[in-house]
Amino acid sequence: MPDGDQARAAATETGTLAFVESPVQLLNVLEWAHTAEATAVTVVVLSPHDPMTRGQLRRMAELARDEGHAVRWEEARGGPTAPVRTIGGLTPLLRRARRVVIGDPFSRYVQLLLTLTRARDLVVVDDGTATMEFISQLARGERLVRWHRHGSGRGPRDLVFAPFSATARRRLTPAPEGGRRTVGLFSSMPVDAPPGVHVTTNEFAWTRERFGPPRLTRAADIVGTSLVETGVVDEDRYLEAVRALARTHSATRYFAHRRESTDKLRRLTQETGLEVVRPDLPLELIARRGPIGRLIVSFPSTVVHTLPLALLGTEVKVAVCDIDPAWLTTNASPRAQGFLDGVTGTARDVQRLQFGQQMAAG
Repeated sequence: MPDGDQARAAATETGTLAFVESPVQLLNVLEWAHTAEATAVTVVVLSPHDPMTRGQLRRMAELARDEGHAVRWEEARGGPTAPVRTIGGLTPLLRRARRVVIGDPFSRYVQLLLTLTRARDLVVVDDGTATMEFISQLARGERLVRWHRHGSGRGPRDLVFAPFSATARRRLTPAPEGGRRTVGLFSSMPVDAPPGVHVTTNEFAWTRERFGPPRLTRAADIVGTSLVETGVVDEDRYLEAVRALARTHSATRYFAHRRESTDKLRRLTQETGLEVVRPDLPLELIARRGPIGRLIVSFPSTVVHTLPLALLGTEVKVAVCDIDPAWLTTNASPRAQGFLDGVTGTARDVQRLQFGQQMAAG
C-alpha cells in the first residue's frame, strides 16, 4: 500500500474528492472505490460534534488510509470561524477535482461545497435510507428536505440558504443527453432513479473481502434506531417494543445507534435486561467480523437493506419489525409512516415481523 504522501499525490492526479460526515458514508465511499477501482481518493471528513460519530469516523479513517486513500480531517464545526476556514482551505481542491463523491446530498455543508466545484462527474453514495428520499425528490424536482423534518422548511435560515441549495440541486440533476456533466448513484437501496442518473449497485464486496465470515452465537441481537431522538417515535412505546422483541426472540444484546441518547440507553438496560453495545464501527463491519447472533432484529432502517448483503453466504437471518402508527409522536412528519413502511416493504431477504400495538404492550 502507498504511504500517506504517495496516496495524496495519487489522489491529486486522479482528481477524486470525497466528502463524508458519518461512518456509514465513509464505508460506502470505500465500497464505491473498490467497485470503481479508484485506487487513491482524497477523503475529506467534515467532522461533527457527536463523540460517538467522531470515534467511528476515526476508526473508518484508519481503514481508508490502509486502503491507500488520503484522509483530510476538517474540524468543520469547531467554532464560528470554522466554516469560513474549512471552505477556504478546500476551495483549491474543489477547483482541481474532476470527480466529487458525496455521502449526504441533504447536508447544507455539502450543498455549499457543491456550488464551488467545477467537477463534471458527481457521485452520490448511500447515506442510509435517506438515499431513497433523495432520489424521489430529485425525480420530482423538489427541494431537498430530509424525510423526518416537520414543517415547511421555510424558516429564516432556510431562506438565506435557499440559493445555495437550489444550485446544488441543479448540480445533482443530470445534464441533458449529450451534456458534459454526469451524475452517478452508488447504492444498496431500492431506488427508481430519474433518467440520466447512472446507478451502480453496492453489494458490499469490499466488506466481505476484508472481514469474516463471523462466528455465530445462539442468541438473537437487536439493532437500535434513533427514531426517538429524531422525534418520530415515542420513547415509552419504543422501549415497550424492544422489551417485547427481546422476550419473543430471546435476544441478549442491543446494538445502539450512534445517535441514541445515554439516558434512553440507561433506561433500556434497566427495563429490558439487554446488554447495550456501542459499536466502534458501522454495524455492517461489526456483524461481518462477529461474533453475531444467528438472528438480527431491526426496526425500519438502513441495516435491513445492507446487512443481508454484508452477511451474504452466512447463516445469519435478518428480521425487520414494523413501526405501529400508534408509536408516532404528534411532532412526527406527515411523511414519516409512509417512508418507514417503504423502508420495510422494499427490504429484500429479510423476515418481516407484523408487530402490532397489542404485542408491544403485552
